[in-house]
Amino acid sequence: MTRPTAAFFDLDKTIIAKSSTLAFSREFQAGGLISRRAMLRSAYAQFVFFTGGADHDQMDKMRQFMSQLCAGWDVATVREIVHDTLNNIVEPLVYDEAVSLIEEHRLEGRDIVIVSASGAEVVEPIGQLLGADRVIATRMEIVDGKYTGNIDYYAYAEEKARAIQHLAATVGYDLAESYAYSDSVTDVHMLEVVGHPFAVNPDRELRRIATSKDWPVLAFVRPVALRPRVPLPPAKPTLAALAVGGAVAAGSMFWANRRRRDAGA
Repeated sequence: MTRPTAAFFDLDKTIIAKSSTLAFSREFQAGGLISRRAMLRSAYAQFVFFTGGADHDQMDKMRQFMSQLCAGWDVATVREIVHDTLNNIVEPLVYDEAVSLIEEHRLEGRDIVIVSASGAEVVEPIGQLLGADRVIATRMEIVDGKYTGNIDYYAYAEEKARAIQHLAATVGYDLAESYAYSDSVTDVHMLEVVGHPFAVNPDRELRRIATSKDWPVLAFVRPVALRPRVPLPPAKPTLAALAVGGAVAAGSMFWANRRRRDAGA
């Protein structure tokens, strides 16, 4: 029998035009989770996120910052904010080209899997909005309904590739016949484990690697609202959520703020 296949999508700058978590910064501020100063810093971080990339050392600093930022956040409050504002915040930011690709893969019978360093409280609802079958994301430690600030599972770099391979072994995916899409050099390992890798809006280093490996390079430039589009085929219930809350995306507040201080030095 033919083995099942999948299309694995990074989220930020691959499916949506902004950081998935920073897109909710105003709502998190209104809900009392972050300060107004942090909200303003996140707006600047969005600009940096969209125009540049981060190396592994910078990403580690982001991870550490996120641990401090979310400590004490009420999990139910985060979920409620995301649920109540998802359509207004995220739906207009989805790339038209990404939606078309998702539609094509589903029509070809492939599962859609979102693989993100952000977390399930943000990523899983977006996945449901897009008709994804599974989600792999960062998981923060939760005690008594609040985030402790510790990260249980970090879906980043090589770990994304390991998670894909583990999921393939569990479900039976034929990775040689599967597809993967990402914008970041930190996802090279994820792209290398499938037979059909694609660089989407790649940063400079990923573009260089993609060129050297003859990987196709795609440009997604048209954020659109989903409602006018033909409805996506119904997805199966989400089976895998390695859940939260934007370890990389919100962490880029730290990186952006540091870049701003260094520029002024």
